Amino acid sequence: MDIATVIGTIATVCLVLGYMPQAWHTMKTRKTDDIAVGTFLMMGLGSLFFFINGILTKNWPLFIANVITFICSVIIFGIKMYNDHFKDKKKG
Repeated sequence: MDIATVIGTIATVCLVLGYMPQAWHTMKTRKTDDIAVGTFLMMGLGSLFFFINGILTKNWPLFIANVITFICSVIIFGIKMYNDHFKDKKKG
């Protein structure tokens, strides 16, 4: 295994472990009041482009990490949009 693969694998583990607590908490509690829409939108787009880059360059650690974070970003973004849209209707 070359050094680039080792570093990519470590980066994958760090990225997923760093991202998952927020994703898990949001999916579990459905609380999104303190989440910035732009942040998760940009993180999701960044993950999308990085996993495409991982496919094109055959960099599998990059691909795997960003597939996971992209899926989580989409779920969190969806929960945020749902909460923001229906919260106003429930109050009214």
